[in-house]
Amino acid sequence: MGVGAGILIVAVGAVLRFAVKVTNTHGFNVHTVGVILMVAGVAGVLLDLVLFMPRRRRVTTVAQPATTQPAYQDGTVVQRRDDYV
Repeated sequence: MGVGAGILIVAVGAVLRFAVKVTNTHGFNVHTVGVILMVAGVAGVLLDLVLFMPRRRRVTTVAQPATTQPAYQDGTVVQRRDDYV
């Protein structure tokens, strides 16, 4: 579950808990379902941030600069490309 889905579940739970006025439901409490959805949404957001956020870090690689010495000991120089991506 992503952060967006967790926030959506919390919003639906808050609507069921605080905005819906129901009086006659036998064996089914809408307000309790709203609280359960809010808790599940908050838990999903926290788990997503704690467990999956380190994987989303951007890794940047830096190319090593070319050396000024010849590539081989006999003095021949090989052209190097420094335009690494």
